[in-house]
Amino acid sequence: MAKVLVVTSGKGGVGKTTSTAALGAALAQNGANVVVVDFDVGLRNLDLVMGAERRVVYDLINVVQGDAKLAQALIRDKRIDNLSLLPASQTRDKDALTSEGVERVVNELKEKFDWVICDSPAGIEKGAMLAMRHADVAVVVTNPEVSSVRDSDRIIGMLDSKTAKAEKGERIEKHLLLTRYDPGRAARGEMLNVEDVLEILSIPLLGIIPESEEVLRASNLGSPVTLASPAGVAAKAYFDAARRLGGEKIEVVVPMERKGFLGRLFSRRVA
Repeated sequence: MAKVLVVTSGKGGVGKTTSTAALGAALAQNGANVVVVDFDVGLRNLDLVMGAERRVVYDLINVVQGDAKLAQALIRDKRIDNLSLLPASQTRDKDALTSEGVERVVNELKEKFDWVICDSPAGIEKGAMLAMRHADVAVVVTNPEVSSVRDSDRIIGMLDSKTAKAEKGERIEKHLLLTRYDPGRAARGEMLNVEDVLEILSIPLLGIIPESEEVLRASNLGSPVTLASPAGVAAKAYFDAARRLGGEKIEVVVPMERKGFLGRLFSRRVA
């Protein structure tokens, strides 16, 4: 049965789009038929991260308004046959999205794919509300910073009150994805640690993505990090997160600070 997943956050710049691309690619690499949908109308970055910006002809707005068929707007990834993209419009306003049109497109996508992953705009405006409206599963992306965590807490409240499932008395399956985590800074008290974030948000932890240049490099190359640097620590964290979404029981490992030679030598002596 197809699942609709929204990747969301209250604060911008936390890594929603890179996480959408990485989780979508990882699920596809594990054999699922996946489509990633860009709901950030007017900005449109998912096609850049997916390396498909030159292939966009029709977009989500065209399909919602009936100006193009879904098959005309879907872009199949050249690297993974079972991964597709439905891009957003860069020239239209979010008001061009309608609730009825989005529901129709989402239902049509559910007939074609195992996973429909919606890349939500930040915040709680119309585009974000429509992105989460028909979700079965939500991945709340946050950085280990007070403002990011506080905004994520507001988003969790919206997921529990403003979605189609909530209106039926049902609950959306929610997961926390902690991004840009630096164990050294957390140990020094310069950012929240994992336990602090989990205590505040009180939703299951899907994964911890460490601060990594691999993620930025992959985005600039137009590739999900799971394709650009599959052996890297960030890619492994996304692969594990995708497997957890698929129902596998995999322990979440908190990244530890890397020590230099003197630090390792000192640790051995103390031990």
